[in-house]
Amino acid sequence: MSQQQYPPQQPGWGGPQQPFGQPPFGPPPKKKASTGKVIGLGCLGLVGLFVLVALIGAVAGGGSGSNDSKSADTTKASGSTPKSDKAADGSGGSDKKVDSEPKADKKVVVFKVWGTAPAGALGPLNITYGSDSDNRDGAFKNGKFEATLPLDDDAIYFNVTAQLQGSGDIHCSVTAGGKTKKAHAAGDYNICMAQLSPGLLGGWH
Repeated sequence: MSQQQYPPQQPGWGGPQQPFGQPPFGPPPKKKASTGKVIGLGCLGLVGLFVLVALIGAVAGGGSGSNDSKSADTTKASGSTPKSDKAADGSGGSDKKVDSEPKADKKVVVFKVWGTAPAGALGPLNITYGSDSDNRDGAFKNGKFEATLPLDDDAIYFNVTAQLQGSGDIHCSVTAGGKTKKAHAAGDYNICMAQLSPGLLGGWH
């Protein structure tokens, strides 16, 4: 009786079998990232951030500097003074005011008569004023008289006279070069006379 022959077994058939559904080989181990590479990348990121911030600051600073220089050049070209400087030196807008009243040093002579002077038989109060080369008549109205003439440095004197007409009480004055002379008269036909003359060393007295 002959024995039945079986085909030869494939290698591994008799050995342990892998469970169904699992790969025959295990997963490869994960590679660990190098610590040095991570640190290097972090340093490069920080350096890049600092460079970016520096560039932004430089651009902003350059723009404002150019504006400041332009405004400074404009100020120099126009010759204007900043408001703060004006406030410091006290000029402000006071120079723009126009002085409507005559200044004290203006070269004029002022003649005045004031008081009580009723008209008499010969007429009202008799007033004359002027200089040695220019004599004029004045009118007494509402208890006063006032007139002005240009100051002539060549004049020998300036004066004003007022003669009462029987009664009254009056004062008179003449002002020239910052100096004033006054006089007084009362009653009858008395005369009030005020006069200024130039001094040898200049000025009026």
